[in-house]
Amino acid sequence: MTAMFSNTLTAAAAAPLAAVAQTGTSTLPALIVAAPAVVALLFALDAVFNGKLATAEASGGAAGGRAIRLLGLLASLAPLVFGLAALMRPDGLTLTTGDGTGGGFLGISYELALSGKSLLLVVLTGIVAPLALVASRRLARPLLFNTLFLFMESAALGVFLAQNFFFWFLFWELSLVPAYFLIKLWGGPGASRAAFQFVLYTIGGSAFMLAAFGAVYAAAGTWDFRSLATCGLSGALAAKFGAAAPTLIFAGVLLGLAAKVPLFPLHTWLPDAYAEAPTGVSMFLTAVMSKMGVFGFLAILHPLFPNELAAAARWLLWLAVAGVVLGAWAALRQRDLKRMVAYSSVNHLSYCLLALFATQFAGTGEADLLSVDAALSGAWLQMFNHGLSAAALFFCLGALEDRTGARGIGDFGGVRTAAPMFATLCGVAMFSSLGLPGLNGFAGEFLIFRGVFGLAPAAAAISTLGLLATAVFLLTFWQKVFHGGIAGRTPAVKDLTSVETLALTPVAFLMLLFGVWPQLLLNFLR
Repeated sequence: MTAMFSNTLTAAAAAPLAAVAQTGTSTLPALIVAAPAVVALLFALDAVFNGKLATAEASGGAAGGRAIRLLGLLASLAPLVFGLAALMRPDGLTLTTGDGTGGGFLGISYELALSGKSLLLVVLTGIVAPLALVASRRLARPLLFNTLFLFMESAALGVFLAQNFFFWFLFWELSLVPAYFLIKLWGGPGASRAAFQFVLYTIGGSAFMLAAFGAVYAAAGTWDFRSLATCGLSGALAAKFGAAAPTLIFAGVLLGLAAKVPLFPLHTWLPDAYAEAPTGVSMFLTAVMSKMGVFGFLAILHPLFPNELAAAARWLLWLAVAGVVLGAWAALRQRDLKRMVAYSSVNHLSYCLLALFATQFAGTGEADLLSVDAALSGAWLQMFNHGLSAAALFFCLGALEDRTGARGIGDFGGVRTAAPMFATLCGVAMFSSLGLPGLNGFAGEFLIFRGVFGLAPAAAAISTLGLLATAVFLLTFWQKVFHGGIAGRTPAVKDLTSVETLALTPVAFLMLLFGVWPQLLLNFLR
């Protein structure tokens, strides 16, 4: 895998990445999490004690704001650089910061681990965060915005890498605080209500999860995920509780994760939050923060509570089916384009949960094992691929709204004629989200359905209604907004600027690359 990716890097990029890759095995995971946070902390300290950046922002006008945005952009890009450097290490991807024992006072130890699966999400975060900041470059108060955004990015990365529940939960909660203020301060007319609803659902779910893990620690005496997973798979964790306690503890963790994804019917906060948030924040919410919940399902809930998950799988499977079908059909009814993409996210993320819950019906035969491998591999691919396509779609809708002040599906017509480059790149993102073969969205959905049909055929068959609705609403969007004569607000639509083109073109290229060569991503999972 290392050789495969190294061959795709240019000679100019390979040299500095190789130099970074020579750092110690304990350094790269820490650098990935720390890089955005350190710059955000410097921004905050300057604002409190020095004020030079704030003064430059105020007195320097556009020039002062550009300098702050550039620093924020570089900091947001740093995790991608360190993640790619990890690919070039000859000793593989399992890199750890900390002693790896899960010891320490009250079982608390700061340990970060970078493996192929977590690296997949680190790379996704490192791609989406700079793109989101480019989309936010015209927002007021760039110093405060970049400070909050970088703290949010660092916390999300900590969730993907932390191996001890204490710090994992700390990162989990810290991501909510900047997200709340980013929505409330820079959002639309309903931003206050949307931000409050977002925090209410996620913190409410987190309270149940914290109580559940408190009970786990009381029984097992450790917060370490690997130790707990070993106990969970062996059945020793369940044996430490009474008859009803494992189910209640499982339910607490489930609620915390389900509110974050979100799993139907806990999705009602999502459309308002995504629609009211500024474009860059909507991009990060759908591409990265929603993946924190799916990651928790796959990397924490599944290994720690295998028996309880299997017992609840039949009910959870049909909730995932409801998310797939109803999310897509709700998107079909939307006139607001941001709300359409928001409901589409409910649909696409439900595919990942559908795959996980279906694997609980597997037997021990070779065919079932192959179906499980396909479903879980598809879920990880879907997380990454949806992050790219959904972020790019929100970027495009934000560009439309910036130019025209409108985002209704009936407000435009003939955009393809007025802005051909914009139409081309937006079309790649749209067809990727649709799951067109040859683009990255197809591989994950194909593997999920290949696996689920072999394990829960009835659920898979009903879920195809979601595929149908997705094709209808995305093609309707494509036809009404981009084709026909120039109509509505389209005369005000200017083509992408050089900055927007430079930011969006690499993402479109990755959608094409991973569409024709999905093995590049599958190699992360081996």
